Amino acid sequence: MILPGARVMLTPLVVGVFFGVETLSGVLAGSLVSAVQIAISASNTGGAWDNAKKYIEAGASEHARTLGPKGSDPHKAAVIGDTIGDPLKDTSGPSLNILIKLMAVESLVFAPFFATHGGLLFKIFK
Repeated sequence: MILPGARVMLTPLVVGVFFGVETLSGVLAGSLVSAVQIAISASNTGGAWDNAKKYIEAGASEHARTLGPKGSDPHKAAVIGDTIGDPLKDTSGPSLNILIKLMAVESLVFAPFFATHGGLLFKIFK
């Protein structure tokens, strides 16, 4: 977990120092769009897998009763889906919201430095 955390922390710093404010704003926009889509997808997928097990166990509809009782293959598959879906819904999706905020706040904290000293690669090859 150290490497992914370091990557999230270092990306705005490296991009801001070497490429400048304009490139950093593009990186932030791209990370925002992609992380929001993944977070929503993870939360919805985890919830659907969690509810699939409840649907089979309840047996409230004809379709749920045809899938079989507890211990049947569909129920075993639903239990596995629930095992994966709960952490996906409760931890993976919401943690991406923290990632978005962390990158944005870190960029704002270092924005004055990036504005005055950023874009080193463009200054070197000018």
